[in-house]
Amino acid sequence: MIDLKIQTLVLGILDTNCYILKKDKCVLVIDPADNYEKIKEEIKNYNLVGVLITHHHFDHVGALSYFDKNLIYDNNNLLEKEYELGPFKFNVIKTYGHTDDSLTYYFREDNVMFVGDFIFKESIGRCDLPTGNFNIMKKSIEKIKAYPDNVVLYPGHDEYTTLGYEKINNPYF
Repeated sequence: MIDLKIQTLVLGILDTNCYILKKDKCVLVIDPADNYEKIKEEIKNYNLVGVLITHHHFDHVGALSYFDKNLIYDNNNLLEKEYELGPFKFNVIKTYGHTDDSLTYYFREDNVMFVGDFIFKESIGRCDLPTGNFNIMKKSIEKIKAYPDNVVLYPGHDEYTTLGYEKINNPYF
């Protein structure tokens, strides 16, 4: 089995993390924030099997229109269950609160979650923007606490963290 390779491109005016996941000559893009040409250059030698969207704020989807709409996966066409796209297996977790379409992608075999603006190191995403709701965010946080402490969380901005670290150091937990 080939290990998952995770590449981070920091793109756009809000320094959004666009993740490129590579495995077995296939690639997934998570949150194509901006600068399609840079993303295209990084994925050109791979078979693109999907584009995963954590939520539809402008800074996470700036380059989305350049991708085949049949390869785009988001809250509109995903349920809370396990999916398989090429060699990638992941679970979708609805983690509403920052927005009413926020999703977390959990790659159990690889022990990683892509959380968008749901969780940041020692913080959470804003809930005061349109469709944000702090009470719903609290329910999403309770839901995510059930996962293993050693899961690595890849947020939409800034550096990665672990769920265990957040359980101890995040005041919202």
